[in-house]
Amino acid sequence: MNAAPGAPDGAAPDPDPELALKILVAGGFGVGKTTLVGSVSEIRPLRTEEGLTEVGESVDDTGGVSRKTTTTVAMDFGRITIRDGLSLYLFGTPGQDRFWFLWDDLSEGALGAVVLADTRRLEDCFPAVDYFERRAIPFLIAVNCFADARAYGADEVARALDLDRGTPVVLCDARDRDSGKEVLVRLVEYAGRRHSARILDSVG
Repeated sequence: MNAAPGAPDGAAPDPDPELALKILVAGGFGVGKTTLVGSVSEIRPLRTEEGLTEVGESVDDTGGVSRKTTTTVAMDFGRITIRDGLSLYLFGTPGQDRFWFLWDDLSEGALGAVVLADTRRLEDCFPAVDYFERRAIPFLIAVNCFADARAYGADEVARALDLDRGTPVVLCDARDRDSGKEVLVRLVEYAGRRHSARILDSVG
């Protein structure tokens, strides 16, 4: 490996350049997207939360998340270094229908997406699943295991969501950094395989 341009002879070679990948964190209202981004981010996360209002009661379904008092109105942003030379930029999407116009901009250039699911409100993640399937963006389902929710296995969740064969389903705790990091590692590995397969198909 050569030294950096302009460096004196004998200087140490360039370290591997950093690769930054864009990851979306999506899912229904109150499923834990802001929590996941905040728990894994090594920088202070950017949040665009506003308080819930009486005006929004007719459009924001708070069933099952009655203690939630805020909502993301644009996006959450965080960053995590997976290993030397590989960082992930995390973009948490808003969960309510009225903010979905932001998804197209946020998904531009994304390697893949984490779709968080709450088994008490599993139907809330159907729109995100449909969005990423239609656009052929690799994603996995991360079941956020709330303490008062009935436990289901990954296979049961996959069947309930009628996922395409091979779509990963993992169980996690969005509050726990190690758990969240493992979800992201699984997504990067899965998305990498999907993108490699597409390249091979295109040249075959």
